[in-house]
Amino acid sequence: MTFTSDSASTRFTNIQADAVGSANAVFQSLSVDDQLAVLWYAYTEMGRSITPAATGAARLQLAEGLLNQVKQMNHAQQLQFMRDLVARKNTQLTRSYGILTTNTKLAFWYELSELMVKGVVVPVTADYKISRDASQVLESLKQLDFGQQITVLRKVVADMGVDPLA
Repeated sequence: MTFTSDSASTRFTNIQADAVGSANAVFQSLSVDDQLAVLWYAYTEMGRSITPAATGAARLQLAEGLLNQVKQMNHAQQLQFMRDLVARKNTQLTRSYGILTTNTKLAFWYELSELMVKGVVVPVTADYKISRDASQVLESLKQLDFGQQITVLRKVVADMGVDPLA
């Protein structure tokens, strides 16, 4: 069998797509709290590379109203809001999130993680023990290249919330 650079390139692209799809599928199989934990760790461990420039800082302005509402909540309400996003529960706030573009959603979660670090938004507690499954998902994310990591995060955050127009 003869391989051309085109067929090798196509196979490499398929392998990359499989890695992204697999990482996303495993992430989606986690519990709501484990998904939140993976997002937290992904943004805190890998997030230094996920800058506002990568997510589109200008787009974050579109999410400022929702971020301000989250900042006004107490920690229990903030946690419930994040759980509702992950669980795709139909609320006014998850619908507000649902109309954002994918890149704005990515920027929204970046900003949430920054606010978590500052203690403005409820962070994962210091004594939290990540589950074995969530830890494996995080490790698989770390094995992906930066572009693949962003693709997985985009897909994950895009699927959250409720699109009121759908």
